[in-house]
Amino acid sequence: MIQNSGLDKFNTSDRHSLSFSGKVIFCFTLFTLFSHSFNRFASMFRPLYSKNPQRMESIHKQFIEELRGTIQEDINRLIEEGQLELKLNELDKLERATKDSPDPAWRPSGVPEQDFCSFLMPYYQKQEAYMRRELKKIQAENAALAQKVQGGRESISQTEHRISAAVDEWKASVTEFERLASSLCPADVFDV
Repeated sequence: MIQNSGLDKFNTSDRHSLSFSGKVIFCFTLFTLFSHSFNRFASMFRPLYSKNPQRMESIHKQFIEELRGTIQEDINRLIEEGQLELKLNELDKLERATKDSPDPAWRPSGVPEQDFCSFLMPYYQKQEAYMRRELKKIQAENAALAQKVQGGRESISQTEHRISAAVDEWKASVTEFERLASSLCPADVFDV
C-alpha cells in the first residue's frame, strides 16, 4: 500500500508539471499574439470598424476564441506527438533520484565548460581521426589516378609520335613515287 500511494503521488506531480508546462506555453502564446490585438484588428479593417464598431468587436471576439481553441489543440497535439508527458516523467524521476545523492550528477568538475569539453573532445578526436583516414584514402586514390592519367598521356604522346612518323614516311614514299613516276614517263608524253 505504501508503494502504491507513492506512485499515485508521483503520477500526480508528473501530471502537474505537464499541465503547468502546457499552461505556460498557452499563456505565453496568447500574450504574444493578443496583446493590443483589437486595436490592430480594428486598424486593419478601418472602413468596417467605422461603420459598425460593435459588429467588429463581436467578430474580433469570435476570431480570438477560434484562435485560442486552435492554439490549445495544437499545443495538446504537440504534447501528445512529442511524448512530452513521458519525457517530463523521466525528468522528474531523474530529479528525484539525484536529490539524495551527494555527488554532482552531470558536472564532475563543477565547471560546465570543462565538463562539456571533456564530453565532446573524444567525439571530435574520433571524427578527426576518421576524416584523416578518409583523406589519406582519397589522396592515395588521387595519386593512383594521376599515375594512370600520366601513363595515358605518355601513351597518347607515343601514339602521336608514331602517327607523325608514319605520315612522314607516307609523304616521303609519295614524293619518291612521284619522282619515280615522272622519271619513267615524262609529262609531255601524255599531252594530246
